[in-house]
Amino acid sequence: MKPIQVGLLGIGTVGSGVFNVLQRNQEEIRRRAGRGIEITMVADLDVERARSVAGAGVQVVNNARAIIANPDIDIVVELIGGYGIARQLVMEAIAAGKHVVTANKALLAVHGTEIFAAASAKGVMVAFEAAVAGGIPIIKALREGLTANRIQWLAGIINGTTNFILSEMRDKSLDFGAALQDAQRLGYAEADPTFDIEGVDAAHKVTIMSAIAFGIPVQFEKAYVEGITQLAAADIRYAEQLGYRIKLLGITKRTASGVELRVHPSLVPSKRLIANVEGAMNAVVVNGDAVGTTLYYGKGAGSEPTASAVIADLVDIARLDTADPHHRVPHLAFQPHTLQGAMDTLPVLPMADVVTSYYLRLRVADQAGVLAKVTGILAAAGISVDAMLQREADEVGGEGSMQTDLIILTHDTREGTMNDAIAQMQGLPTVLAPITRIRKEELN
Repeated sequence: MKPIQVGLLGIGTVGSGVFNVLQRNQEEIRRRAGRGIEITMVADLDVERARSVAGAGVQVVNNARAIIANPDIDIVVELIGGYGIARQLVMEAIAAGKHVVTANKALLAVHGTEIFAAASAKGVMVAFEAAVAGGIPIIKALREGLTANRIQWLAGIINGTTNFILSEMRDKSLDFGAALQDAQRLGYAEADPTFDIEGVDAAHKVTIMSAIAFGIPVQFEKAYVEGITQLAAADIRYAEQLGYRIKLLGITKRTASGVELRVHPSLVPSKRLIANVEGAMNAVVVNGDAVGTTLYYGKGAGSEPTASAVIADLVDIARLDTADPHHRVPHLAFQPHTLQGAMDTLPVLPMADVVTSYYLRLRVADQAGVLAKVTGILAAAGISVDAMLQREADEVGGEGSMQTDLIILTHDTREGTMNDAIAQMQGLPTVLAPITRIRKEELN
C-alpha cells in the first residue's frame, strides 16, 4: 500500500519533533500503521528555517493553502495555534476532503462543535490527542479505553506552567511573582503567560475532556475559570500544615442537575497521588462506575512528547483511512446525533450551583469575640466547619501585632451560599483584608 502523505502547517517546536520521531521510529510506525507515513509538504512563513528542519525531498512553501489544494495530500496537520487563521485552514482542509490532525486546544474548545460537524458531513477524521496533556494519551483513554464506563468525574493538572510555579512557591517559600519569574527564566513560562496563569489554557483542555466524558458539545464559554495569580505563599504554607497541597485543577463532574465545568486552585489531600505531581508534569484522574479511579501521568508539553501524540493520530488515520466513516470512533466518543440532546439533560451548571468544600483565610483583629461572629455567620448559613487553625499574632504581623490569620476548612456547601456568607463576614469591622477562598477537592 502506498504511503499516506502528510502536509504540515507550521514547523516550530512540535513540528520539528514530529519530523525527528517519524524519522527515528519510521520502521516501527510503518509496522503499526500498515503503511508508511510521509511528510511531503510543509508550510511556514520562515521558509529557510523550515527547509533546514524538513531537509531534502520535502516541498516547503509559505502558503498553507497550497498544501490544502494539493490532491496528493491525505492528512493536514495544523500546528499554527490560535482561533483565527487556524480555524479557516482547518475548515478549508475538511471541505477539500482532507483528514486533520491538530494540537490546537483553543480552536477545538471554542469551535469544536462546528469543526466536528463539518468533518462528519464530509466523512473525514479530526484527530486531536496532542491538544490535551501533551504526550499523555488521555483522549484515547476517555474515548476508547473507558468506553464501557459511565464517567462520574475527572480532575487534572493540565497546565505545566502553573504546576511548576506552585511547586516553586511551596518548595522555596516564594510568592507568586518570584515563582513566575523563575518559570520564565527557565523557559517554563512564556513572556506573556496570561493564558496559563489565568487558567484559560487548562479550561480549553478540560472543556474538550468534559465533552468526551459526558457526550455533550464543547462549551468553553460556560466554563468557570480562575487562575493562580492571587495565591499567596501563606496559603501554600497553611494548606501544607493542614495536610493539603494547592494545585490548579481542571474539574468536570456529572451531578443529578447537570455537569460541572471549572478551573481553579484547589486544596487536594497530600496523600493523593495527584497532589504529588510536581514541576511541569501533568496528570489526569478519571473516575468511572465500572473501572473505579484511574490516573494518567506524564509530560504535558515539549517537542517530542507532543509529537508522540501527533504521530499516534497519524497512525490511527492511516489505519482507518479506508474504513466506512460511520464505523469509525466518533470525535467526541458519542454518536454525533446524541450530543445536542444531551445539553438539555446535562446542562453545564453555573458556578453558584456547584457544591464543594472550602478553605477560608481571614485576616482579623486579634481580639475577643471575632471567632464567635465568624462561626455564627457560617452556622446561620448552614455551613459546617470541618477544621480550624488560628495563628499566633506575632507569627503573622510580628511581635506586638494586633491582627492574626484565621483559617477555616468547611464541609460541602453550595457556592452561592458560600458567596453570601463571605460577603457577610467581609462586612465585619474586625475582618481587616479581603477574605481568601480556595475550593477543596477530596477526590475520593
